[in-house]
Amino acid sequence: MNTRKIVIRAVLVLIGLPIVFVLLAFGFFYSVFYFPNWTSATTGTIVSSGEQRGYLLYVPKSYDRVKPTPLVISLHTSMSWPSSSMAISQWNLAAEEHGFIVVYPEGTGRGPKSWEMTGSETPSRMPDVIFISELIDQLEASYNIDKTRIYANGMSNGGGMAFVLSCTLSDRIAAVGMVSAGLYPEWSWCTDHRPVPMIAFHGTADPVCPYNGGRSKLGGGTFQSIPGFVANWSRRNRCGPNPIESEVTADVTRLQYTDCADDAGVVLYTIKGEGHQWPGGKRVPAEWMVGRYSRSIDATRQMWAFFREHQLTRK
Repeated sequence: MNTRKIVIRAVLVLIGLPIVFVLLAFGFFYSVFYFPNWTSATTGTIVSSGEQRGYLLYVPKSYDRVKPTPLVISLHTSMSWPSSSMAISQWNLAAEEHGFIVVYPEGTGRGPKSWEMTGSETPSRMPDVIFISELIDQLEASYNIDKTRIYANGMSNGGGMAFVLSCTLSDRIAAVGMVSAGLYPEWSWCTDHRPVPMIAFHGTADPVCPYNGGRSKLGGGTFQSIPGFVANWSRRNRCGPNPIESEVTADVTRLQYTDCADDAGVVLYTIKGEGHQWPGGKRVPAEWMVGRYSRSIDATRQMWAFFREHQLTRK
């Protein structure tokens, strides 16, 4: 299917959606079609919970079947597609440089996709959790995946889903990363006891998922404050009570919780004045609505540096 047909189909799908999602989706399309590694990923499908689910997969040229290879799972935003996650995060470039595999799973819904984090009284039986678990199984069967070095990350709704995976697949996910994550206030259902290393990036001027929490007209819900959420995560990981704050650049600060159980560190990068963007990745257009983009820090490369310091300990 050529680019023009894809765009026309997308326009038809987007009719009737809230304007914020329409503009975000068009921004994602722009990013996808001008992203140099777009054609280097392969598509795949699996049947999970009776439904066909899709994904994009990027395997670096340096992949060697003999060597166990890390796997990064990158989760797209709400009302979006795997291709947008690939374009905005630019994980493919880091994968090629450092030699790991990246998979971009597809959420649920007709047309644009989202991560549905409800639908089961048992969190581990949520359809999207089952899908991710089965996707890992399939990739482990097809590639030499290092089972101690599987990582999950996402932006916005995808960041919230990465949190869910840390609470439901902590025996498989070594560490997680979140960018401009949409985090609802409820935490008590997260019962996995393993401390999971976490790194987060969030702009103070995010109009979709507010940095200080509260009601968001653009995000369509009430969100937990990012500093409060990170502090809760530090308690989950049994970290020391006094985090270390440092200045990275004039507009970026780093908050690091130390002395955590199992060396499961917790880190928050705060980007002053940034909006609902992936810092250092591909700019999401419509900045007048979603907020300013920053190149002061490269979230993808910082995230990978954090990931490679953590792996599961097989007992």
